[in-house]
Amino acid sequence: MARKQKLDPVAIAQAQRAQEEQEVSAAFQKGVTALRDFIAPSSIELNSNYFQIGTRFARTYYVYGYPRQLFTGWLGPMINLDEVMDMSMYVYPVESQVVLENLRKKVTQLEAGIQIDAEKGRVRDPAKQAQILDAEEMRDKLQVGEERFFRFGLYFTLYASSMDELEFVAHKVESLLGQQLIYSKPATAQQEQAMNSNTPQFTDQLQIRRNFSTGALSTTFPFTSADLSQENGILYGINMHNSGLVIFDRFSLENSNSVVFAKSGAGKSFAVKLEALRSMMFGTEIFIIDPENEYEKMCDAVGGAYVRLSLNSATRINPFDLPQVVDSEEADNALRSNLITLHGLLRQMMGGAQAQLVGGNSVLTPALSPAEESDLDAALIETYAKAGITNDPLTHTGTPPTIADLYDTLLHMGGSGPQLAQRLRKYTSGTFAGIFSQQSNVNVNNPMVVFNIRDLEDELRPVAMYIVLNYIWNKTKSDQKRRIMIVDEAWQLMKYEDSANFLFSLAKRARKYNLGITTITQDVEDFMGSRMGRAIVANASMQILLKQSPSAVDVLTDVFKLTSEERKRLSQFPVGQGLFFAGQNHVHIQVVASPTESSLISTTPGQAPAPGQQGEFNQPTGTIDLNNRLYPGV
Repeated sequence: MARKQKLDPVAIAQAQRAQEEQEVSAAFQKGVTALRDFIAPSSIELNSNYFQIGTRFARTYYVYGYPRQLFTGWLGPMINLDEVMDMSMYVYPVESQVVLENLRKKVTQLEAGIQIDAEKGRVRDPAKQAQILDAEEMRDKLQVGEERFFRFGLYFTLYASSMDELEFVAHKVESLLGQQLIYSKPATAQQEQAMNSNTPQFTDQLQIRRNFSTGALSTTFPFTSADLSQENGILYGINMHNSGLVIFDRFSLENSNSVVFAKSGAGKSFAVKLEALRSMMFGTEIFIIDPENEYEKMCDAVGGAYVRLSLNSATRINPFDLPQVVDSEEADNALRSNLITLHGLLRQMMGGAQAQLVGGNSVLTPALSPAEESDLDAALIETYAKAGITNDPLTHTGTPPTIADLYDTLLHMGGSGPQLAQRLRKYTSGTFAGIFSQQSNVNVNNPMVVFNIRDLEDELRPVAMYIVLNYIWNKTKSDQKRRIMIVDEAWQLMKYEDSANFLFSLAKRARKYNLGITTITQDVEDFMGSRMGRAIVANASMQILLKQSPSAVDVLTDVFKLTSEERKRLSQFPVGQGLFFAGQNHVHIQVVASPTESSLISTTPGQAPAPGQQGEFNQPTGTIDLNNRLYPGV
């Protein structure tokens, strides 16, 4: 007889607990080893026109309509938008032979439709005509292998924290695309398929595609975000494409020249002064030719040297000064180079080239005849020789002659000398005597030097700009440091052939002496209408185009090969915004300054210092020394 064994309740409970722990452990291990458990969201809720992933709301759109023409970078504004977004592109190649056959049938249908409309007396349909032209053009390019054909699908998913935010973002993106005649729709009742199509699985479950040629497809290249930021350089502003910083070193380009074009009040002087301030922080010396007294406040704030040129000022600059060049090759050519510069200056002093009517046509006649040029050249050499200065560099340390000495030489020589002397008389003993007919009394050794020519007469201004340019150029050759020379209102130099040629020669040679020339003008038509003006722009590796007048937009579009979008915006930019070109790169920039910088460089009418205040020179004689500061009372 079998005996029934009595079971221990405690042992049974322990066995059950151990079994449960094993099942839980097995389930946990199974979940851990599944990769999708790591990447899957906590929950997904699908609706007809949106879906919810965890706590985030999302909606997927597809693009169904495109304009007749697409421009490179049309996706840039959307990609650079500061919103969370996923985007997928599907590209399907199509056999050219199949496309050619379909295009042939399409052209036949369109032509038949046009013929039927004509027979029935209907109004001509421009859309059909355009479709035929496009189809025929595509057939020609496909036939010779210039183009290929593709099917293209574009989907994007927008994310937000709430439905209201999602609607706001969706409206912004759809408006952005709509401005370019690109139309999108939410994948209504297909959000699950749309979501799967926009995940990195390469499964196009929507299959909404559009025919694209090779050229059109190339415009969709997504990585066209314009970025202009370097390790070294100064901050020029904010990149409006992607809210990045435009940090750039102009001296890293082929040459460090720059041109700035803008209409009055667009912020060109503000941008240039900001660049000058920030460049000084990195040890760059700044020279400025200031025709409108705009730079005095900034110059005074940084302890710069402010040189006021006027007939009533004691400041003197002698155009006969020679640079103290260390380089032996430059020293040998110093006198000859200065003689060439003086030829151009004296031609301008004597009236420059004159336009005369000959046979009903306007002919540009030179200020000096060939005989007068020859006599002037002999007089210049003799004037330097009388001062003991020859081609020997050892003689270049002597006291240079002045225009008064040249006048005396011309007066006592034969030929056309006396007539030339009479044409120079107003600069030696006449109305304009003193300012450029005596020895220089300015010794500038300062990180920022501003030459103010506002108080000069209109006739004397171009001459003064020419002489100041030559003075700065001689100093640059004497002591080669990293420098920026700012020429404001440069159109005044472009009015005269000799001064325009001189500025162009400086622009070509500046790179050799570590000098960057910044040319600023608001009269774009006058500047670009000059042959030398266009040459100066061609020799500038950096350009800044701020808001322009409508008449100037066409000129700049032709010179800088602007796109239609850039051309449209150029006359609509707000103050401080524009196009920043640096070599082959260009971006839409917003010039920004700190409150401290703004207070130093902003120009408000009524704030200019009155004559006699700090910055004006009142000493009748002696040398005005500007070593690193302005002396009180100077």
